[in-house]
Amino acid sequence: MADAGTARAEADRGDRSGVRTALAGLTTRGRSFLAAGVAAALCAYVLGQSDLLRVGLLLAALPLLCAAVLHRTRHRVAGSRRLSPARVPAGSEARVHLRTENVSRLPTGLLMLQDRVPYVLGPRPRFVLDRVEPGGRREVSYRVRSDLRGRYPLGPLQLRLTDPFGMCELTRSFSAFDTLTVVPRVTPLPPVRLSGEAKGYGDGRQRSLALAGEDDVIPRGYRHGDDLRRVHWRSTARYGELMVRREEQPQRARCTVLLDTRYIAFRGAGPESAFEWAVSGAASVLVHMLERGFSVRLLTDTGTSVPGEGSEGFAGASQESADAAGLMMDTLAVIDHSDGAGLSRAYDTLRGGNEGLLVAFLGDLDEEQAAVVAKMRQRGGAAVAFVLDSDAWVRERTDVPGPVHGTGERLRMLRESGWTAVEVPRGASLEEVWRRADRERTGLGAASGTGFGTAGAAGHGEGRS
Repeated sequence: MADAGTARAEADRGDRSGVRTALAGLTTRGRSFLAAGVAAALCAYVLGQSDLLRVGLLLAALPLLCAAVLHRTRHRVAGSRRLSPARVPAGSEARVHLRTENVSRLPTGLLMLQDRVPYVLGPRPRFVLDRVEPGGRREVSYRVRSDLRGRYPLGPLQLRLTDPFGMCELTRSFSAFDTLTVVPRVTPLPPVRLSGEAKGYGDGRQRSLALAGEDDVIPRGYRHGDDLRRVHWRSTARYGELMVRREEQPQRARCTVLLDTRYIAFRGAGPESAFEWAVSGAASVLVHMLERGFSVRLLTDTGTSVPGEGSEGFAGASQESADAAGLMMDTLAVIDHSDGAGLSRAYDTLRGGNEGLLVAFLGDLDEEQAAVVAKMRQRGGAAVAFVLDSDAWVRERTDVPGPVHGTGERLRMLRESGWTAVEVPRGASLEEVWRRADRERTGLGAASGTGFGTAGAAGHGEGRS
């Protein structure tokens, strides 16, 4: 009985709250009708005019009746939202589709839709819908666009209902919202020569023989078409079925993209800043290498990478490469400046491993950090650095460009350690600096015999990326 009493009490409170909400939604017209009806009723009582009393009661009852009907039907309108697409590059547009449906048995009055969007996506969209019949639906759409990458919430959708007489207006906010992900711009990169791509894995990848003895070989089950000379009889006798040797193991070319996110390394903000150029460049290289079949890895100065990324990165030229690109783009969409002062954590992550091709996007470097970067290059791999002088990026375009704060000296230190170091001027095209890095690599390769990129086994032929 106590539970039933509590339920009834809560229902009573809900009804009283609904009545107060409905009365608070009276428009100026509804309040005027209500005031006129009350005044007419009082005058009829004082003067003893029954006809005037009927008019007063009608005037007062009309807005109250409209508020009651609107309150009873306002929870029978359903709303939904759909993004197309949910992930867009910076500067591109996405379309938002809104759908409302009248699921009640009564027609609605005038409907006003309003969707909440962040200021960076544009003005708040508003729509006015005519009367919706029972079971009817209406669909509207609007476009959003942002030059700044990030994740932006859309919603909740607000629905304002009015009665046919304009006496009452109620606002309902739906709880559902969606998220628009604005990823960095991806620039298609031109093909340049890459050495060290393993032949025999897909199109022109090298296969390396497994360095295992007779007792260390890892067998697998026999498959139709396997050469019988590869049957491993000892394992066959042990497992009771034909087993063959795994004599060939595919070796996939690998690429690590290092993104410097230190706050002290970049100046300025906005879509045209040096940091945004670096983020867009890292995204472009990651997608380019994935399309070429590389196992790619994203690394920041803090030593962190993409959540869910394996020890060897995401594999390209596979069915999962599109999902891998999406994960990395989602990570770059929200990446921000770090509070770190150095690149030692990234060096610790790279040290002792064979990372293949290393592509770095770096901000301002002092002598100490330039020395740390110089040590990142592996002996068996090639390294390319795109160095952005943030001071040059914040200067006016009329200024004479040129290296400041020792940028030229830092580039020389990197080149002496085997890096292909390229300075990125303000507003430079990623495609052009990519070609320039290839030209500088070609000059270095003629003297040192190294290539623009390796997969941990240099000198095994040439490919195209």
